Amino acid sequence: MKQFFSTQPLHTDAAALLMRFILGGLFFFVHGWQKIDNYQQILPMFGDIIGIGSKLSFHLVIFAEFFCGLFVLVSLLTRLTVIPIFITMAVAFFIAHAKDDFQTKNLPFVYLLLTILVFILGSGKYSVDYFLFSRKAKQL
Repeated sequence: MKQFFSTQPLHTDAAALLMRFILGGLFFFVHGWQKIDNYQQILPMFGDIIGIGSKLSFHLVIFAEFFCGLFVLVSLLTRLTVIPIFITMAVAFFIAHAKDDFQTKNLPFVYLLLTILVFILGSGKYSVDYFLFSRKAKQL
């Protein structure tokens, strides 16, 4: 009971694991895979909202959502690979849906916040990053 009412985190590494699974899983399995699976249907409708061409924009979104989502999910280079997802969600929220009401653009906003949290938390102890880059893991 004492831990329940404490202001100290219960388990930061478990929280980082859960956040990575949620964010990476949603982007890899839902958003990224959907864009790859329906590539021919989505590409003609994808706009050139940042001025680099619609095809390149779409490929960058696929890279961020599918490949970076996978890397976040498996916790490989987590802080680095969450940055393209953050940029994609920032573009979606501030540019693509700039004139929409908040109800329409609330999902990119939530994802934007989740990317910030994953970046701050990092990958934690239960991660590939920990075993590759941590001195503690190498001592085991």
